[in-house]
Amino acid sequence: MRWIRQGWRDESAVTAIEYAIVAGAIAVTVVAAVGALGQAIPPLLEKLLPGL
Repeated sequence: MRWIRQGWRDESAVTAIEYAIVAGAIAVTVVAAVGALGQAIPPLLEKLLPGL
């Protein structure tokens, strides 16, 4: 518990927490987007693969 209190006073720890929150928000957004577009992606890939 003591390390948490010390971490709040240390700017680098607060910055690391901010970056972790941003990375988590990006991850949630990507997962939601893939989930929403999940049904549309396979047909798109089937159209693109023969051209490769």
